[in-house]
Amino acid sequence: MRKTARYSALAAAGLLALSSLTACANDAAGTASSGSKGDGKGTKVKIMVGGLDKVIYLPAMLTQRLGYFDAEGLDVELLSEPAGVQAETALVSGQVQGAVGFYDHTLDLQVKGKHVESVVQFSHAPGEVEIVSTKKADDITSPKDFKGKKLGVTGLGSSTDFLTKYLAVKNGVKVSEFTPVAVGAGPTFISALQQGAIDGGMTTDPTVANILAKKAGKVLLDMRTPAGSQAALGGPYPSSSLYMQTDWVNAHKDTVQKMVNAFVKTLKWMSTHSASEIADKMPADYSQGNKVLYASAIESTLPMFTDDGVMPKNGPETVEKVLKAFNPAVQKADVDLDKTYTTEFVDKVAD
Repeated sequence: MRKTARYSALAAAGLLALSSLTACANDAAGTASSGSKGDGKGTKVKIMVGGLDKVIYLPAMLTQRLGYFDAEGLDVELLSEPAGVQAETALVSGQVQGAVGFYDHTLDLQVKGKHVESVVQFSHAPGEVEIVSTKKADDITSPKDFKGKKLGVTGLGSSTDFLTKYLAVKNGVKVSEFTPVAVGAGPTFISALQQGAIDGGMTTDPTVANILAKKAGKVLLDMRTPAGSQAALGGPYPSSSLYMQTDWVNAHKDTVQKMVNAFVKTLKWMSTHSASEIADKMPADYSQGNKVLYASAIESTLPMFTDDGVMPKNGPETVEKVLKAFNPAVQKADVDLDKTYTTEFVDKVAD
């Protein structure tokens, strides 16, 4: 397993560059990203990503940059929204054919009568970090201290919202006893933390790296590794994935297979290359000329990724347990986990 980056070793002179990295990456994520156009004759697919700049969703852009969509004869357009819940909305409304976001949305949507399934699983841990403001570090030493606090999430109804509620309930704090605040990620999250609009919150890299470098917050819970997921959630937590509407999957199996082929090839490539090599493949404006700092942000999150796209054993059960802890609709529902994901396409990927 790769070692987590040691942010304390970052040179003070690099702090400004890291701040620029996060800000620029978020600006880039707010616009559409043209996919692997090739000669324009490939099969057209639009994918909405819950934040293209987020390291947890890195396989989307990396697959494009490595040319694997082109190699499969696909014309992929990557689009971006700041939160996974917005990517979900774009999918169910038919604006896009696929969404790169957390697997837990497939369960949430099934309860709401929407049939969506993960077709390739990028991860076996959330990749999320619960950060507390440096000023509140003495007051918040565990989720038991969430009561009465304002906690940042990317968006209401997002996966960070789900996980925050679970951590609270698991530790004896009712959902009604704390206030979730939608602050997005990157500069908006950091600003909210520094200005006291939130006491803490859940976010991912490169936002985590920026906060630690600025000494604006401290890590309360680290779920960027399988071990961290086990400790906080009681099992593997499949998060980042490509999920699609089941009817569309069944009607376009050849296209879905090509998508899965490309993503699995990327996951295998990631498993045999360093964070620095991965950073080298990403858009230049993601690193702002300082790939060492960007590579540090990538390095800390790499342990969350699978190398084969396979749903981790007992992963769906962990996600269901998390959602049932606080969501009355899921508690009352008879969720059919077999319909929230498929291994059909991953099983057919050539070695």
